[in-house]
Amino acid sequence: MVFVIAAPWWLATQRQLRRFQPIKTGSCRAGRLLRVNEDQLNQAYVLTLSCPDRPGIVHAVAGALLVAGSNIMDSQQYGSPATGNFFMRVEVTTAAPASELRAALEPVAAAFSMQWSLNTVGDKVRTLIMASTSAHCLNDLLFQQRSGTLPIEIPAIVSNHRDLAGLAEFYGVPFHYIPVTKDTKEQAEDKLRALIAEHDIELTVLARYMQILSDELCTDLTGKAINIHHSFLPSFKGAKPYHQAHARGVKLIGATAHYVTAALDEGPIIEQEVIRVDHARTPEQFVQMGRDVEGRTLVQAVQWHAEHRVLLDGNRTVVFN
Repeated sequence: MVFVIAAPWWLATQRQLRRFQPIKTGSCRAGRLLRVNEDQLNQAYVLTLSCPDRPGIVHAVAGALLVAGSNIMDSQQYGSPATGNFFMRVEVTTAAPASELRAALEPVAAAFSMQWSLNTVGDKVRTLIMASTSAHCLNDLLFQQRSGTLPIEIPAIVSNHRDLAGLAEFYGVPFHYIPVTKDTKEQAEDKLRALIAEHDIELTVLARYMQILSDELCTDLTGKAINIHHSFLPSFKGAKPYHQAHARGVKLIGATAHYVTAALDEGPIIEQEVIRVDHARTPEQFVQMGRDVEGRTLVQAVQWHAEHRVLLDGNRTVVFN
């Protein structure tokens, strides 16, 4: 048996809320011990939230979760001194359905002006992957998903070239060829929007998709699209960036995974990785090493997003790991 002490302030303010029945052993007054059977705590949920920082947030959230008969398994929080915002990620187990948890949390969310979400741990995020001709990032995502590392489901792959159709077929994922030209860009994005709606897509991943999305589409996908690109010190743009880096004798190359915004390659950063190179490396070796780090960085960013570990704080991210 597990004994927990009801949070007095929260329970005192929630007399009208229907408690979840399995935890009830009598009248549930403030400060009373509640008895919870361990075998009842059989469903896991993850709660993420952000709101203006102020005293009492953690107390109120913990109390609401207690009202719903939840056991907190992991809790992380952060208060940003720069923006004054508070962020929290909590994993709980409970026998209560999601509706009971939401009913307990809604008054707290309203009181603290929270943006929040509640998700079942283990649910796979429906993900659409976009790529052009480079296969390394797409292959890494497909392999990690197939092996069970990534908690995502991939119902569709979109490309503006046919080069990767065979890779999609190998993994058994439907491949959609949507060519893009200056004159057909709007129609191509309409087809993409239709696929996103048809397959209930929750996340779009640009796995070396070499087309710039329109500002309107970027806005629609805010917080729901991840891009990967090379990043160097200094940064090189245009054709053959690895060759440019080699010519300048850089000592570090790397990659950045970030959310897509209308500002090209300037969205909130989720993950970055760098690796050391030296004068003995050839441009071709730079390219291969860069591909490896791009794949790893993108997979990590997608995993953290799918596990609901990333929260937006303006043009920055808070990543609980």
